[in-house]
Amino acid sequence: MPKKTVTIESRLNEKFVIESDIRGHKVVIDQPANGGGTDTGVTPLELVFASLGGCIGTIGRIVAMQKRIALRGMSIKVEGELDTDGLLGKPIDGRIGFEGITITVDVDADMSDEEKDAFLHEVDRRCPVSENLLNATPVQIQRA
Repeated sequence: MPKKTVTIESRLNEKFVIESDIRGHKVVIDQPANGGGTDTGVTPLELVFASLGGCIGTIGRIVAMQKRIALRGMSIKVEGELDTDGLLGKPIDGRIGFEGITITVDVDADMSDEEKDAFLHEVDRRCPVSENLLNATPVQIQRA
């Protein structure tokens, strides 16, 4: 069973600006100006949603190629709601994270509704980002 290790390196700079080096690609994370940031990048939560949408699209393309489906494209919308009091350290009744995440996908292919539903079910089942969000994945934080 082949394994793949994924590693990124990030650095917190001034205010909320975090620069990540990902295989030579620079990704900037920040907060909006009204949240104390400089708005020079996306927020971590937006990046999680972009990762989820990107994974759904990538796996969608892989599944379509494997099944020889003429997939012209997919429009993917990811949204969720969370109580920001929790991340600010204020007491909340629910979770600090999202209570739920909804992915709405428009599949551009000559398929029936039933075929599109089955296709999306397989795509979601094979998406590592979705699987990590659906199931508890141990996270360990440690000092360098």
